[in-house]
Amino acid sequence: MNQTMLRIKDPKITLPFYEDVLGMTKMADFHFESMNFSLYFMGYLKDEHSIPDDPSERAKWVFGLPALIELTHNWGTEDDPGFGGYHNGNEEPKGFGHIGLSVPDVYAACERFDRLGVEFVKHPDDGSMKGLAFIKDPDGYWIEILSPNGLAKIVA
Repeated sequence: MNQTMLRIKDPKITLPFYEDVLGMTKMADFHFESMNFSLYFMGYLKDEHSIPDDPSERAKWVFGLPALIELTHNWGTEDDPGFGGYHNGNEEPKGFGHIGLSVPDVYAACERFDRLGVEFVKHPDDGSMKGLAFIKDPDGYWIEILSPNGLAKIVA
């Protein structure tokens, strides 16, 4: 899998969340002036020196990477007072649910999210499924925070 696309209202708010809160790197961005939208490809990178400088090589490289988030910004939504945001998939009618991120320690990650003022849908010990959490990004999309070891205990 190369990517999952999420529409965003304002890249000035959403990109820092994915970079600073979730620790992702912006792999590439593409701006389509004639169609009034931009694409931002976010993911986890072990070696930042591997990002090609040449735009053509970077495009080829980014579309060969696994597990990216494509954040799509349709220009003008950030300044439109009548724009209420995008459907997050978890309200009626339900559809898209969430993306999931594995972390070494769910509780430590959630303590950090609390300090950063991130909105929670579910803290790790809420509900019947213990040891996993759900947070929201600035556009209201849910992000599951899980640990491979903790989740293995739940499903086994």
